[in-house]
Amino acid sequence: MSNKERSFKPLNIAVLTISDTRTEADDKSGKLLCDRLTAAGHNLREKIIVPDDIYKIRAVVAPWIAEEKPDVVMTTGGTGVTGRDGTPEAIRPLLDKEITGFGEMFRVLSYETIKTSTLQSRAFAGVANATYIFCLPGSAGACAEAWDKLISHQLDYRSRPCNLVELMPRLKEK
Repeated sequence: MSNKERSFKPLNIAVLTISDTRTEADDKSGKLLCDRLTAAGHNLREKIIVPDDIYKIRAVVAPWIAEEKPDVVMTTGGTGVTGRDGTPEAIRPLLDKEITGFGEMFRVLSYETIKTSTLQSRAFAGVANATYIFCLPGSAGACAEAWDKLISHQLDYRSRPCNLVELMPRLKEK
């Protein structure tokens, strides 16, 4: 539910595609996330593609969360269960807190589309140094579902009864 009394607050969002094979020319999931977030009124801070290697992933994400911007990092790819899928192993050690409800809700919603194959997804979200991080599968369909049904609402200050944007000023409280 949206509250028209509140004004939209654009966030700075970085997108990281994690893939051993994708290029800017064929990165459908990364492009979809960039298109969706800018269409919603947010600012694309940066978009990068890296191989599925935990150290290369961390080399991009760690500086992003050390900066004051971006406010949000979205990754796509590397959340499966194969030998090269290392996004959870790369990102989880960087988190201050995990938002466990995101992964749970994502898999519930995915079940409607891909049935029991959703068990193969290790999609998750968390907070690191007051930066929200969403780690999504590499499928454009999964990214669309995550953005459209979950992330877009939580990154919209007008969403009620509560959203992640209104918590941002309190993320660094001890």
